[in-house]
Amino acid sequence: MRTATIREIPMMEQPTALEGGASQAGKPGIPGPRHADIIYRSATPTDGARMWEFVQAAGTLELNPSYAYILLCQHFGDTCLVADKDGEIVGFVLAYIPPRQDDTVFVWQVGVSTKVRKRGVGIQLLRHLLALDGCRNVRYIEASITPSNRPSQNLFRSFARKWGVPCRKIPFFPAEFFPEKHEAEDLFRVGPLEWPEA
Repeated sequence: MRTATIREIPMMEQPTALEGGASQAGKPGIPGPRHADIIYRSATPTDGARMWEFVQAAGTLELNPSYAYILLCQHFGDTCLVADKDGEIVGFVLAYIPPRQDDTVFVWQVGVSTKVRKRGVGIQLLRHLLALDGCRNVRYIEASITPSNRPSQNLFRSFARKWGVPCRKIPFFPAEFFPEKHEAEDLFRVGPLEWPEA
């Protein structure tokens, strides 16, 4: 099974007792300080179906075809993560490096289960995303977010605050771009992220 290397990154703020991840055989992760009951690992194509089921069950996330989740995990496994608790996916992030923007990782979708809400899992997913070897050159995180999606807006703004960098909101796709009824999408851009000297 192909897995991506996870490297250590700046801690920003000390995580709470419930925000950690731990390593298991074949599942790389950055150990948390305490109560490390959630494993953050790179995604594989077999996780795609479970992500689709996760989104379908959540009812609050935009559900895409199952093929999209499987394909993204296959092609961009080095920049996709799952949060695993006792064998169950309790969070995930699908992301990729856009063409001609090798210093940026674009987060296509992120989801956190209600079972682990208020535990900082969303922040940790982004932190572990940056720790993946596929993000070694990344200095910016981007995501397109609709005006009504306040949880996602708060996640990226909170991450920017914890890292101590700006979070810019830029008009991205207007509503008239979409053939169906769809809100406009704003681009949230977090960075520049500074890395310590090797």
